[in-house]
Amino acid sequence: MKAKKLAVAVLAALMATSMVGCGGGQKKEEAKKPAASAEVKGTITGSGSSALLPLVKDAAEKFKAKNKDVSITLNAGGSGTGLKQVSDGSVDMGNSDVPAETKLPKDKASKLKDHKICVMTVVPIINKDVQVKNLTKQQLTDIFTAKITNWKEVGGPDKPIILVTRPKTSGTRALFKTYAIGGAEEADNKSLETDNSGILVKSVASNSGAIGYVALPYLVNDKTVDRVSIDGVEPTLENTYSGKYAVWGFEHVYTAQEEKPAVKAFLDFITGAEYGKRIEELGYGVSSKMQTKEVH
Repeated sequence: MKAKKLAVAVLAALMATSMVGCGGGQKKEEAKKPAASAEVKGTITGSGSSALLPLVKDAAEKFKAKNKDVSITLNAGGSGTGLKQVSDGSVDMGNSDVPAETKLPKDKASKLKDHKICVMTVVPIINKDVQVKNLTKQQLTDIFTAKITNWKEVGGPDKPIILVTRPKTSGTRALFKTYAIGGAEEADNKSLETDNSGILVKSVASNSGAIGYVALPYLVNDKTVDRVSIDGVEPTLENTYSGKYAVWGFEHVYTAQEEKPAVKAFLDFITGAEYGKRIEELGYGVSSKMQTKEVH
């Protein structure tokens, strides 16, 4: 009997040890599980480049789907406006087609943090009545400085050229001036001046003989205007990547040196691998694919 009792006691002890071991193992496995990432909360405001607006709006929509307690307000107004507003603290993000130092005093520009988001290609566009497929850089310069005023002078129909222009605060205008028309001062047409790229496309489409220029993303799903090649090179992402097409620039989002947590999370989302595949779908270029060594 004593032996039987002893055997029962040993068996009970072994079972208890086994149960403790299982429980300890379960706790250990649970400890290995990563904690669920907390949703981002807060407000984000941004203004500036109309060329970059489609991307940041698309990213904001997808970011808010995962972070319900984030409020994001985005406006255009031009790169100069966005840079001024982020510099004076009235917005969290200043979206710009050009480096901050080209629009702000050096001391103010140096206080901002630059986030390069993507590449933007600038495309000359014309009204479909014109039917000119290609212009040389010199012809383009003469058109936008109003030296050439009729399409028949460049192989088109006998129609007056109508310029659809952008304000001087526009970063897209700055890129076009530098890389498309050799730094020449563009003629103004106040009656059709706008830095709203959507309105600009509509103005070119609705005015016979009109010409303007716009970021490639605004043309991805648009068939109302015609694109114009420059010196025989089409304004495509492939030609931008290779360096054949020269009218492009990096898209920047400028912030304070110490971003708000919500702003940092949003910019990490835009530049992350998950959202990266959307960049080309929207008509922007991926910075890492640029083959040219030219500094923009």
